[in-house]
Amino acid sequence: MTASFRTGYLAIVGRPNVGKSTLLNRLVGQKISITSRKPQTTRHRITGVLTTQECQYIFVDTPGFQSKHASVLNRTMNRNVTQALADVDVVLFVIEAGRFGAEDRALLKLLPEDRPLLLIINKIDRLDDKGQLLPFIEKLAQERNFAEIVPLSAQQGNGADELLRAAAKYLPFAAPVFDEDDITDRSERFLAAELLREKLFRNLGDELPYGIAVEIERFEQEGNLRRIFAAIIVDKQAHKGIIIGKNGEKLKTMSSDARLDMERLFGGKVYLETWVKVKSGWADDERALKRLGYE
Repeated sequence: MTASFRTGYLAIVGRPNVGKSTLLNRLVGQKISITSRKPQTTRHRITGVLTTQECQYIFVDTPGFQSKHASVLNRTMNRNVTQALADVDVVLFVIEAGRFGAEDRALLKLLPEDRPLLLIINKIDRLDDKGQLLPFIEKLAQERNFAEIVPLSAQQGNGADELLRAAAKYLPFAAPVFDEDDITDRSERFLAAELLREKLFRNLGDELPYGIAVEIERFEQEGNLRRIFAAIIVDKQAHKGIIIGKNGEKLKTMSSDARLDMERLFGGKVYLETWVKVKSGWADDERALKRLGYE
């Protein structure tokens, strides 16, 4: 580390489903934030760390700003977005290539004026006509005085290095906060719950109940083996059968997929036991939300 070393916090914000978590995983180089095609997959504020020879980037992945539901859960997620914006050095505002609508514009108005704001145009690989990109960028440049505008594909990785170079110059000169090999400040217990929740989002599709969560009731480690006991929380009795499936096949498949992801991330064998619990109204119960990690 030298006197020219930079360290700073960067909030990744945007409406639901623009690819914020995919971008975080791409930048960090590890899957620490879950992804799916379903909106509102990310519910927690998740920190990802990337340390290079010149910089330590501390990315804060935020939930998509919620405007459609008024539960305590959604108010908590919106508060997390607001707090993240207050605490960071740089804001990365993520939108989809070719799409800038009322939700994007409303969120843009909430973003702070007193720190660098980088516009990240994601999913450029999905543009049918690449010639649309430049006029789209020119149009967006009229919306706000962005410090930088960076087109990229978080899914494919194109443009990720350009984003890091663009963001680096706005980070303050400071010593690193995290160790060189750290990739997140979240515990393995938290990451295990998130990986299982991802499989629920990905496998249940339109059947997925909105009121669903995962609670790790026990997390034990012996050497390189982790024993994880996880409860899937649903709001209604009728949702229990949707998750378990015929002869328990759905739950078995999702648990197996989650276990394999945990073994890849943790670098060791995992024994995972899952079951389903009904807790009516948990998304509006502040004590239940705190127990599930929603602060």
